[in-house]
Amino acid sequence: MTGKPLILLTAGGTGGHLFPAEALANALKASGCGVALATDKRANAYAGSFPADEIVEIPAATPSGRSVPKMAKAALLLAQGTLKAMAVIRRLKPDAVVGFGGYPTVPPVVAASLLRVPTVIHEANGVMGRANRLLARRSSLIATGFANTRGVPANQPGRVIHTGNPIRPAVVEAARQPYAALDPDGKMRLLVVGGSQGARVMSDVVPPAIELLPQEMRNRLVITQQARGEDLERVRVHYRNLDAEFEAEPFFTDLPRRLGEAHLVIARSGASTVAELAAIGRPSILVPLPGSLDQDQAANARTLGEIGAAIVCPQKEFTPERLASEIRSIFQEPERLTKAAAAAHSASITDAAERLAHAVLNLIHLNKNGTSS
Repeated sequence: MTGKPLILLTAGGTGGHLFPAEALANALKASGCGVALATDKRANAYAGSFPADEIVEIPAATPSGRSVPKMAKAALLLAQGTLKAMAVIRRLKPDAVVGFGGYPTVPPVVAASLLRVPTVIHEANGVMGRANRLLARRSSLIATGFANTRGVPANQPGRVIHTGNPIRPAVVEAARQPYAALDPDGKMRLLVVGGSQGARVMSDVVPPAIELLPQEMRNRLVITQQARGEDLERVRVHYRNLDAEFEAEPFFTDLPRRLGEAHLVIARSGASTVAELAAIGRPSILVPLPGSLDQDQAANARTLGEIGAAIVCPQKEFTPERLASEIRSIFQEPERLTKAAAAAHSASITDAAERLAHAVLNLIHLNKNGTSS
């Protein structure tokens, strides 16, 4: 890696954090950079194909809840992680460190700031998360996925840029596929996903909703559903009993392709999901994750709901009856899907990874030479 810039990316071990980091890694490599990844122990399911020259595990924990012993343990792990991250940074000598949110990014970004290595944090959601708020004052640059991100610290002139949310090459490829309008008598391809870790509510609500549909509508559905391992068999049994055309699995490695083939997507509204729906241009019913302090998924969903690209349904209103009603209405007015697809695509930013890569390289240039490029 000698002779070319090396960027250390850091992201927690879930798809929502690792997928945009993966997109940036590809863009940086295309620019001739070396890339390393610092992540936590959860990353094995997603980081196996991550385009990094080296992957290092850094201990971290989330200091949540009101238990003093648990918070103390989390603080200790974060301190240990910072010490390990400092050793890693001293060894790798990266030109910049880029964090993608979540507490696993705290040790590497804090370590980099202590060692005077330029740092960038990327906030994917419509509301800045707690970890990124903690890191904001230490960061050389803050990049945002949405144009209006709540919670970004005030008085940061020149240090906040809107890049959009980086999307993976597979999503860029799927975005080339035009939306296929639903034929009045044709099959509707319905894709149901709950984020990289799944969502039980999808298994609780969607199959019973399909059961409430008239038989002629059920016969027109082709269902692809992500279901958590503990929910998988009951979902399959439910659909088999309905004689439905379906596929159900805990995780789809080719999700971008399936998004591209879908007429309608039912999903959580994580930042990556919203960015991918916009990039590919697909209509959706979004069910934001309830109960989070920041309500980040609700803010993400609103960006598509307000332009007519998505139906936003709070989880307390996401019942089999409500969902069945929405699907019946769509079958009766299929042109709604085409309009929603166009609206979603109008919000797309397909070059966010390249924008962010340029910002990172410009920061490195500024740090080394004192001038921007």
